[in-house]
Order: sequence, then structure tokens, then C-alpha cells
Amino acid sequence: MFDIPTVDVDMAAHVIMERAAFPASAPSVAAVPTRAVAQEKASATRKSLTAGLMLAVRFIQARFISVWGLLVAAALCPPQAFADFAVFSAFANFVAIAALMRLEAIFFQTSDRDRLGRAFRLALAAGTAFLGLVACVVIAGMALDWIEPSVALLFLVSLTGRSVLRLLWSEATAEGDFKVIGNSNVVQAVVQPVLMLLLIWSLGANSYALFLADALGHAVAATYLIWLRRKALVALVRPRFWSLSELLASAIRWRDAPRYLLPSALLSYGFTIAPLMALPYGGNPLLAAHVALAMRLLDVPTQMYATVSGPLVLNHLRALPEAKRQSWVRLVTLGLIAGAVALFGGIALVALGVDSMLADGQWRGVGEIVAIMTLFYCGIALVSPLHDIASLSRHPLQHVATNAVALLAAALVMLWFGALSMPLLYVLGIVSLARMLAQIRFAWTRLGPEGSPILKPEMSG
Repeated sequence: MFDIPTVDVDMAAHVIMERAAFPASAPSVAAVPTRAVAQEKASATRKSLTAGLMLAVRFIQARFISVWGLLVAAALCPPQAFADFAVFSAFANFVAIAALMRLEAIFFQTSDRDRLGRAFRLALAAGTAFLGLVACVVIAGMALDWIEPSVALLFLVSLTGRSVLRLLWSEATAEGDFKVIGNSNVVQAVVQPVLMLLLIWSLGANSYALFLADALGHAVAATYLIWLRRKALVALVRPRFWSLSELLASAIRWRDAPRYLLPSALLSYGFTIAPLMALPYGGNPLLAAHVALAMRLLDVPTQMYATVSGPLVLNHLRALPEAKRQSWVRLVTLGLIAGAVALFGGIALVALGVDSMLADGQWRGVGEIVAIMTLFYCGIALVSPLHDIASLSRHPLQHVATNAVALLAAALVMLWFGALSMPLLYVLGIVSLARMLAQIRFAWTRLGPEGSPILKPEMSG
């Protein structure tokens, strides 16, 4: 329920994966003995692996802390308020992906701080313009009575907080400050549930209290992160660095990020939240609330799986010789499949057992919904690391097409059923597993020595 913002499924894990997927370029240096180079690379790899593991631990810790707030909200709030908030949160996350036009991916192409500064200023300018455009649309919606003013304001605050977190998490990851990222996750996981309880006590158990808790929670986390990174940010955005000519040149130079990476990210996240789009069609509000709660619960192990597996897999993959990558990825893919099946199969069994122990009430039967939706989320979890492995494919545009076809299939299925129902959830789970198989095919057969034409680093200069 209380999101720590992601994409193509979670941001903290995702930016680390991207850093591994974008090979860093470095200026030429004088010849160094081979043994010294090997030792230095091994030491850097160990440090990177340790930092990635510590970030995963902090992120898992944050998600466990936030679970109690989720359960309390489910107990205190009526089902309709819970379902409304799930849609609000998912939509805010979806729009936040586009806020920076995926320009934050440029941060990981090179360790050159001058280029990082240019990319950061471009992403900041693009994000500011995007938020201004969204504000204009929201104001127009308010004028036409399409959106309640209070909900519109909270949406803008929540969207701004998510966008700032996305930008600063990317910058901190590019600089290797994983501790700050982990701490900001924990702060949000603690603050947001506490705010939610206070707001429910003062405003009542309604959707507005949940919206407000979400907006304030993201705002607090973003402010905290700005304060922690203030010295680095000042060095990147000093007034003397800004110029319109630089922004235009940078926009032209890195135009492929919004052209290719943004559609893939939006399509992937759109598929992830597809079940939520069926909630407004639910004739049974209790079933809609059960689906919303199941999605929030299953989001926790899904993000944990991606956070732990993605950085570890790509960190090792990047260090392998190109000739060995394909065979190694095949073995790792089998391990990832086994891990995902074991994790979500176990969750399904536990959910069914817990459901049998629940007393009659508004949440009776939610365990069965959780068990059904493990099909959907097993596919989502496994696609997270495979998504980044497939970015090294010889045919990256086919990868984008796969996400588009899967999203189209989900939309057609929802239109066919016409209403939220148990059979619809089963079919969406099957579509998710089919998408997972398509991603496995990319990882299994399509890694070429030339790699992806999109993800090659830019020319320096």
C-alpha cells in the first residue's frame, strides 16, 4: 500500500540494474600490469556487490516495516476507500515514470562527473517542465469539475515527491551513495504509516486520509533525501552551469532515452497495474477491495525478489567475457525460475491457510484472491531481472514489442470479461506467465556479442 516508487517494476533496484546494463567508459591511461588491474577490478566488484547487498537489506527492511501500516489500513478503512487509494497510488507511480522522460538512465553511462552534471540538469529541467504541464492539466480538470480540488492538490504533491525521489535516487546511485538510498526508504516506511494512522484518527477512515498520507509520506522522504545529498546537488546545479544552449545540445544528444527507454518502462508498468484498471468495472466492491489488498501484499515479495536478484545477476554478468554470457545467463535463468516458483507457491499455500482461519468479515476470502494472483505476480517478479538482461539483447525493440503485446492482451481480456471476477484474475495470471516466457526466450537465445544498439555508451566529448 505504501509505495516506495519503482518501474518496470521498484526504483531503488531498477537504477542499480541500469547502472550495470550501461557499460561505463573511461579515459585511456598508461599501461598497468595485468595482475594489478585484475586485483583492482576484483576489489571494485566486491565493493559493488557488498553495497548492492546492503541496499537490498535496507530495502527489504523498509518493506517489512511498511507492512504493518498496510494491515492496519485494511482493518480500519472500508473496502471502497482502500480500492480508491490503490488506483490513486498506481496512477501516480505510472505518471512519475514519465516525469523525467527516462533521462535518469543517462546517469549510468559513464563515471564522468561533467557528463553527470549535464544529464542531471537536463533531467531536472525536463521534470520541472513535465510537472508544470501536469499542473495545467489538473487545473483544467478542476475548472471543468472533473477532479475534486483536494484530490488534485494531493495528486500533484504525491507526483512531485515521487519524481524528486526518482531523480535523487538515480543521482545517488550513480555516485555510489547506496546508504542514503536505503535510509530514505526506511524513513518513508516509518513516517508514512504513522501519518496514515494520525490522519485516520483525525479525518476518519476514508480515502482522503490515505491520499494525504501518501502525499505527505513522499514529500517527507524527498525532503530528507534532498538534505542528505545537498552538497552534491549544489555542485551539480550551480547557476553558472546553466545555459539554454547546453540544455538543447544535451536534449539532442540523449534523445534516444525518451524514444526507446520510456515506452518500454511505461508499457511494463502498465501491465503490472493492469488488474487495478479492472477495479472500476467491479460490480462487487468487496472483491475490488480484496484485489487491491492482494496487490499491495504481493507487491512486497515481488520487490524484494527483484531488489535482491537483479543487482547480483547483472553485477556478475557485466564482468563476464562476452563469449560466456549466454551460457551463464541460461543457468541463472533456471535458478531465477526455481526461486520465483518456490517463493510465490509458498505464498499461495500460506494465504489459503490464513484464509481458513479468518473470521467472517469484510476480508474473509482475501486469501483465495492472494493465491490466485500469485500467478500474475510470479510472472512480474521474474520479469524484473530478465527485463534488464534482455536490454543486452541483439533486438531490444522486440523487447518493447513484447511488453506492448502483453499489455494489449491484458486490455482485451478485461474488455472480454467486462467485469472484475475470479476467472478474469486467472486469465490475467496466465497472460503474465506467457509474458514471462517471452522474456525468458530473450535471455535464453538473444544475447549477442555486439549487444544492444540502444544501450551502448555515448561518444565522449
